[in-house]
Amino acid sequence: MTDAVQRPELPDHLSIDPRSKFHVPAVFEHDIGIRFNGKERFDVEEYCVSEGWIKVPAGKTVDRKGRPLMITLKGTVEAFYK
Repeated sequence: MTDAVQRPELPDHLSIDPRSKFHVPAVFEHDIGIRFNGKERFDVEEYCVSEGWIKVPAGKTVDRKGRPLMITLKGTVEAFYK
């Protein structure tokens, strides 16, 4: 129970990209999980719980800077600490 006190609250909108304004480094010090439409996803790059979407890589496709292209999937999003 004391471990839960040390964890920061999960934000409504979070991105793993350090260049994003939605990146919160303190959250990534702990293991987090994303449940999308009832199934846990392991490839989520960004999510928004209130708007109900996640961004995931579109296969092996990359842009001209070498970053993966993202697709947005809409549904029920739940973020949690593992």
